[in-house]
Amino acid sequence: MTLMQFSSGDLVADRRADYAGMLFESGDRAAATGLMADVLDLVPGWAAGWYRLGEMREAAGEMAGAIGAWTEALRLDPDDRFGASLKLELAGAAHRIDTPLSAYVAALFDQYAERFDKALVEKLDYRVPELIVNALGAAGSRAYAYVVDLGCGTGLMGERLRRTASFIDGCDISAGMLRKAEAKRVYDRLSQQDLQTFDPAGLSADLVVAADVFLYLGALDRIFDVTARICVEGGLFAFSVERHEGPAPMVLRPSRRYAHSEIYLSDLLARSGFEILSLDRHVIRRDRGDPVEGLIVVAQRGRRNAASADEVFAATDGTGLRAAN
Repeated sequence: MTLMQFSSGDLVADRRADYAGMLFESGDRAAATGLMADVLDLVPGWAAGWYRLGEMREAAGEMAGAIGAWTEALRLDPDDRFGASLKLELAGAAHRIDTPLSAYVAALFDQYAERFDKALVEKLDYRVPELIVNALGAAGSRAYAYVVDLGCGTGLMGERLRRTASFIDGCDISAGMLRKAEAKRVYDRLSQQDLQTFDPAGLSADLVVAADVFLYLGALDRIFDVTARICVEGGLFAFSVERHEGPAPMVLRPSRRYAHSEIYLSDLLARSGFEILSLDRHVIRRDRGDPVEGLIVVAQRGRRNAASADEVFAATDGTGLRAAN
């Protein structure tokens, strides 16, 4: 997120903050942090400025000062649009946060929407939609009556499923992302939804996908249960996560993305009524030049001899809601 896009409301302060950013980028971290602290004397109520000061102090090795700055940012912005609570957890100054506040995720992707596709595909070698489609094909699944794309973003997953799906329903927390998805015209319906509170309200699908969504959600118990309610018996659930080894169900990484363990996913899927068809390790993107290992998972709900895709679609009224008996 480009924090300086959040103006302090004071033109002089904004200009000085921009100059502090230039000093920081040039490598003069001591001068940058000093100037940014002076800026905040002028505008002490500027949450984005406090968050940025914390980042500068962290880079300069001043962790106590960074923690103080992030604490002030969180006090000023309790909705935590900048993710200060996650930085405090990573610094060991807060209890573990299993799920970030929704305002942070929405603000992050609203800021990122315009350059999302170019940055992911061209710069980060993003491969998740392709890998999910390949995994579905390997499981023998190539045509769908009704697809629900959780956290659809700009529609990279929807583009790859359009020719094989009769109806695609996309939802995302970010209004900016949804505007980009709407422009591609690959979805039959789009809606703004927070997956932390998402109520499927009768949605019925033979495929639910979530491409690089759970990285920003953390704890997955609720969304797996919600997905089980959406999936018809025999329906598929395909998703990606970043992978970590170790006993913890998940870990928060310095990127402020969550990585999940294979055991955690396997246990949750079983408890939610899914059978794993495939769980494969892949490099899913690059981060600062380094490969990021993830998991591509395809699971099936209930019996394998359940209704076909055509039967699923026939049982709905074309909006994803079950037709009345």
